[in-house]
Amino acid sequence: MSINQIIFREELTIPEGVNVDIDDNYIIKIRGPKGEIVKDFSPKKLNISKNKYKIYKENNKIIIEVYIKGKRGKALLYTLLSKIRNSIKGVIEGYVYKLKIVYIHFPISVKVKGDTVYIENFIGERAPRIAKIIGKYTQVKVEGEDIIVSGIDKDEVSQTAFNIQLATKIKDKDPRKFLDGIYVYYRGK
Repeated sequence: MSINQIIFREELTIPEGVNVDIDDNYIIKIRGPKGEIVKDFSPKKLNISKNKYKIYKENNKIIIEVYIKGKRGKALLYTLLSKIRNSIKGVIEGYVYKLKIVYIHFPISVKVKGDTVYIENFIGERAPRIAKIIGKYTQVKVEGEDIIVSGIDKDEVSQTAFNIQLATKIKDKDPRKFLDGIYVYYRGK
């Protein structure tokens, strides 16, 4: 068996209106109607040697080839494929996560300042709880009892929503009784 024998191979068709550039270090730039996403799939970032996989563009398709056998090779292939597919979908449609502010006794106040979300008066605490907004294209809006997190990169939008939800996690209390917090109730476009 040669070193570069293809074990797994997948093709992904690039939709109309989307432009994809792949450089030699596997840094992929995907541009569409909503913006541009840059993803780094370099061997150094993935902690895999350079001759174990290949990503290239041919005609109107992105081709991913993996030279690793078994579950590890299949996992690498489908991870790369889903990250690229999610990025293409993001520059066309975008992603939206909606969170609901839930409180019983102390009204929670949520404010967005720069790249930080401040959650004040959570279960009567004096100090605000803080959640970080990930990515420069991620937007957070507070509309009444809802927080809307939107953007073009699914990883950044979902991580921001999780940061907000995690900031209001209550420890050492019964979660059936203490329901106060901020929870994700919608994921979509």
